[in-house]
Amino acid sequence: MIDRRVLGLDIGSRRIGVALSDASGTLSSPLTTVSATPHERALAEIGRLVRENQVVEVVAGLPLTLRGEIGPQAELIRTFARELEAALSMPVALFDERLSTAAAEQMLRDLGVKPEKRKQQIDQVAASIILQDYLDHTRNLSEA
Repeated sequence: MIDRRVLGLDIGSRRIGVALSDASGTLSSPLTTVSATPHERALAEIGRLVRENQVVEVVAGLPLTLRGEIGPQAELIRTFARELEAALSMPVALFDERLSTAAAEQMLRDLGVKPEKRKQQIDQVAASIILQDYLDHTRNLSEA
């Protein structure tokens, strides 16, 4: 089997949730949360995670509006993704993440995670949801 480890990011203004796929690029798991500031440190930390985990692909959630349009937050994510591409010397795919944080919140609530613990885990769980949706989407495209 081809090693296809993929890193998923849920980029926020304060925190960046990080998820990692298994070696086959099939299943996503929450990995960690990185502070989004200072900006240079965030880029360096993501670079370290990419190298340590032998990541071959990076995907970042793109927060489109509910109408599917690019708003101000999505523009900030696109800018960050371009900076990350330059820092990593690899492309960063952008994938629609509408409602991923709400889905992560609901998942943690359903699992009985206490509110104070949810705040610590929400970003990496949202990143895992984004990554899993991306992995499923790309797998469906290749099977079509």
